[in-house]
Amino acid sequence: MKKIDGHFHLVRSLAGFNGKGAMNPLGNGQVVWDYDGSVIKLLPDGWGEDDFTIESALRVMDDHDVAKAVLLQGSLYGYQNYYAYQAVKAHPDRFIGAFSVDPFSEHYMKIVQRYVEDLGFRAMKFEVSQGGGMHGYHMTTPFRLDTDPRVGRIFHFVSDYPGFVITVDYGDASQYSYQPEAIANLAKMYPKLDFVVCHLSFPNADHLDRLQNALEQWQPYSNIYTDISAIQDIEGETNFPFPRCQKDIALAKEILGAKRIIWGTDSPWSATFNSYEELATWLEQTNIFTPTELVDVLYNNAEKVYFKDAAIAAVKNTNDSALKN
Repeated sequence: MKKIDGHFHLVRSLAGFNGKGAMNPLGNGQVVWDYDGSVIKLLPDGWGEDDFTIESALRVMDDHDVAKAVLLQGSLYGYQNYYAYQAVKAHPDRFIGAFSVDPFSEHYMKIVQRYVEDLGFRAMKFEVSQGGGMHGYHMTTPFRLDTDPRVGRIFHFVSDYPGFVITVDYGDASQYSYQPEAIANLAKMYPKLDFVVCHLSFPNADHLDRLQNALEQWQPYSNIYTDISAIQDIEGETNFPFPRCQKDIALAKEILGAKRIIWGTDSPWSATFNSYEELATWLEQTNIFTPTELVDVLYNNAEKVYFKDAAIAAVKNTNDSALKN
């Protein structure tokens, strides 16, 4: 069955950084953290030594009938904004991209303007989680997406582009970055923007009431979607086809409906815990969705949200001088 991976990462130059400090490449897909010397396997075998390139990604996608992928940014790899731009320019039929920026940097609005106006991006990722994102390295300046004046400047700017997508990873409920209510507030304030919450709000099958609370806050707003990437990692599951995750997805379908759920994997790292083949096929081994609903979750929803005609055209019509060098 044809698919769009709605949460995917490319790594041209590994530059991971979060509350643990810097991530340093060791080769063989492994990295070591500055803060304690711990080593993790970031890339599956065969995907790359210290990078996960456009060419490698296309091979993985072709091997698993993944027609397209949404290229998101994350502090784990370091922002790969310009590499995502290069990927979309070279393969607009396969990739669409989101960029990221740190709103605490001096020239953050210049960066936003460049990626939207000059490079044609129509999606932006906020990696604000305490565990892996901005709240981990801005510990003294916690912020909310719906009230922070720096972030507000970004929303005021992108609101001039109807259909613009805001993708958010706010971590789990143990982190002070967790803010599902902010997404509901933003969806109400900006009805012409689309919002995608990553990782199904970090579910825990033993605490479904908490997930239900978040989903019911979003239910009235048709411009809020959620991707279900990496929930296997979050639930600590390697037992295919992931019974705990099935409970989470069933609840999401009950409250949001199948048309607001986007399949994704959060690869490459997630594909080191469970194979990409398993991540790509597990939903087809469940009875959660009808065949029609499964097509929506695996393909149509990401196509509708991210691969808008205007978004593809915006990047196609750019001609950045750096690509000529």
